[in-house]
Amino acid sequence: MSDHIHDENCDHEHDEMVFVVTDEDGNEHEMVLVYTFETGDQAYAVLLDRNDPEDDGVIFRIEEEDGDEVLVNIEDDQEWEKVMKVYEELAAQENNNG
Repeated sequence: MSDHIHDENCDHEHDEMVFVVTDEDGNEHEMVLVYTFETGDQAYAVLLDRNDPEDDGVIFRIEEEDGDEVLVNIEDDQEWEKVMKVYEELAAQENNNG
């Protein structure tokens, strides 16, 4: 999460990690990894819609499966509340430092 805007006016290369995510309606969205963070011993990833960067981001839990990292929906309400609290604190710190 930086103040730098990544768009066609940038003067440097971007190595975007792009994921195709299917929503609950079956629509596919190209999502770009913009931020990762940890709470406890669990890692999480924040993704933004590549074609609609103004839309709200989505947070997934990062798990290891057969030696690969995979993104998993957070379905537990308690885990979601904990993750959102940590993310909001991190975002507030970033905004205060920027």
